[in-house]
Amino acid sequence: MLTVGILTISDKGARGQRYDESGQTIRDIFSDLDSDIVHYEIVPDELDVIRQKLSEWADGGDTDVIITTGGTGLAQRDVTPEATMAVVDRVVPGFAEAMRGSSLSKTPMAMLSRATAGVRGRSLIINLPGSPRAVRECLEVVLPAIPHAVDIIKGVVAEHS
Repeated sequence: MLTVGILTISDKGARGQRYDESGQTIRDIFSDLDSDIVHYEIVPDELDVIRQKLSEWADGGDTDVIITTGGTGLAQRDVTPEATMAVVDRVVPGFAEAMRGSSLSKTPMAMLSRATAGVRGRSLIINLPGSPRAVRECLEVVLPAIPHAVDIIKGVVAEHS
């Protein structure tokens, strides 16, 4: 069973001014899998807050994969990739490359995404865009690889099948 943390990055969501559709979309998708949502939170677009939450969840040892949503664009307050890069031990560029590549077939705006992915300790961290539609489209692309990636990170398997 995969243990999952969902971190929504949204100033309005953190203030209770916006319903978290993207976080709910992630929850819905993972509920169809053999997974358990062990963490869920909405935080503002603040570098230190995002960094602290990612580190806390990854270092806690109970979260296989942390999925973030929001804060991956070009706006001044979009700092999720910087927070992620500050906490990961190793970058896993294939996840972001696959998401952008697939999304480009739907919209040229996909090339504006700065989403990234990496490993901290025994947790895989993947940034997703902030819209529910983009969350669904991007997870559809990377979801097949997540369980195998987690198995490798945890040392369950040593080779690719």
